[in-house]
Amino acid sequence: MEYDFSEDVAKIWPALLFIGGFAVAVGAVLFVLDILPRWGKHKERLHVLGFLGPALLLLCVGLIYPLIRTIVLSFYNNAHGKFVGVDNYSWIVTNPDTLVMLRNTLIWVVCVPLVSTGFGLLYAVLVDKTRGEAFAKSLIFLPMAISLVGAAIIWKFIYAYREADQDQIGLLNQILVWLGMEPRQFLTESPGNTFYMIIMMIWIQAGFAMVILSAAIKAIPSEIVEAAKLDGANPWQMFWRVTMPTIRPAVVVVTITITIATLKVFDIVRTSTNGNFKSSVLAFEMYNQAFRLSDDPSGEGHGAALAVVLFLLVVPVVLYQVRQLRKRAEIR
Repeated sequence: MEYDFSEDVAKIWPALLFIGGFAVAVGAVLFVLDILPRWGKHKERLHVLGFLGPALLLLCVGLIYPLIRTIVLSFYNNAHGKFVGVDNYSWIVTNPDTLVMLRNTLIWVVCVPLVSTGFGLLYAVLVDKTRGEAFAKSLIFLPMAISLVGAAIIWKFIYAYREADQDQIGLLNQILVWLGMEPRQFLTESPGNTFYMIIMMIWIQAGFAMVILSAAIKAIPSEIVEAAKLDGANPWQMFWRVTMPTIRPAVVVVTITITIATLKVFDIVRTSTNGNFKSSVLAFEMYNQAFRLSDDPSGEGHGAALAVVLFLLVVPVVLYQVRQLRKRAEIR
C-alpha cells in the first residue's frame, strides 16, 4: 500500500498556518516596538503591552476560553444537547461508581504526598554528609527520569500474575511462591489495587522530594548547627528543633507540588488497570467520560463536570503554593 503524504499535510496545514501567522504577527509587533522613538511618556506602556500581548493572547486561547467552555458544557448533557442544570454534578456525588472514584482520589491525595515527602526527607537526612552521598541520592532520583507510563509498565511486570501451576514472571508473586503462599492478582483486587498503584507514584515522587529537601538541609546556616551542637543537642533534637523549623517552607512546597501532581494522575491508572476493578480516579474518569464514552448522551457533560471539579480542587492548592513561595521570597 502506497503511503499518501498529502493526507497528513491536509490534516496539519491549518495548525501550521496558525503558527506561522502568529509568528509573523509577533515579529511585526516586535519590529514596531523596536523602531518606536526613544522618547514619549507612553513608550514604556507600549513595550509592556507589546511583549505581554502575545502571551496573554495565547493564555486566553489555550486556557481561559477552554475553561469557560468547559464550565458552560458542564450544565449540558453534551456539546449540542439540552440544558440539564446541576444534574451532572449531582451524578458525581450520587452515582456509586463515581463515589468509589472519589474515594480512590482521596486515598491518592492523602497517601502519595505524605509518604513521598516523608520518605524523601528521611532519606535526605540519613545520607547527608555521608560517604557516597551522591551515589545514594542518584539511586532514589533515577525514577524521576522515567515517565509515569514507563513506571507503570515496570511495576506491572513486578505485579504480574500467573496461575499457581505456572512459572511466575512477577517478582512479588515469585516471592509469595517461595514463601509457600498462593500468587495474587495485585492489580485486579479492590481496594488493594489502588494502594499498589500508589506505590508507583511514591517511587517516582520520593526522588523529587529528596532532592529539594536535601538542598534545603544543606542551606541551613552552619552557625545554627554548631550552636545547637555546643548546647548538647542530640541528633533527634537537632532534627526537630533545628532542621525541621528551618526547612519547613521547603517541606510545604514539596508536599503541595506532589499533591497537585497526584490530583492530576492519569497515566498510571490508564496503563495499569485502565480504570477497571474499581480503581478509577478523578482525572482518568474525566477522560473516560469525555472521550471514551462520548457516544453516551451525557458523557461529555459528565466529563466537563468532572473537569470543573478537578479545577476547583487544584486551584486552591496552587494559590496556597504561590503564597508560600512569596513568603519565602520576602524572607530572603
